Order: sequence, then C-alpha cells, then structure tokens
Amino acid sequence: KRGKKGKKDPNAPKRALSSYMFFAKTKRVEIIEKNPDIAKDVAAVGKMIGSAWNALDEADKAPYEKMAEEDRARYEREKAEYAKNK
Repeated sequence: KRGKKGKKDPNAPKRALSSYMFFAKTKRVEIIEKNPDIAKDVAAVGKMIGSAWNALDEADKAPYEKMAEEDRARYEREKAEYAKNK
C-alpha cells in the first residue's frame, strides 16, 4: 500500500528549472506555431523538443545553462529565506 502524500506548502519556493526546461518553454511555442496539427499531441511535441535539444552543441546550450544557473541561485536564496522564516 502507498502512504499518503504530504501537503505541499503553497508558500514554499518553486524549484529551479533545468537548462532543458528553459529551452523547452521557448521551443514549444515555436514548434506548435510551425505545426498546428500536432499541438494537442504532447508526446510528439516533446519528441521534437528533445531531438532539437540533442542537436544543439555546447555553445548553443550555453544561454539556457546560464538561465538555469541563475534560477538555481534564486531557488537556493529563496529556500534559505523560507527555512529561516519557517
């Protein structure tokens, strides 16, 4: 049997996004605009985003990695502040 899931505090800071997630947020809109017929097919859109990510070289991934690093720092700051005030 599974245990009950604890309630999440709505005031807790949102987790940091990965570089891939930042890429996916921007690319998803672009893919759906170019292929409106697959807009409702989440799996197909996800596969297209994944293959586009894998096709990028390190230089093209760098801006997304920088965004992820900044978001990670934001999360750590907010988490420390949240823990202090909890």
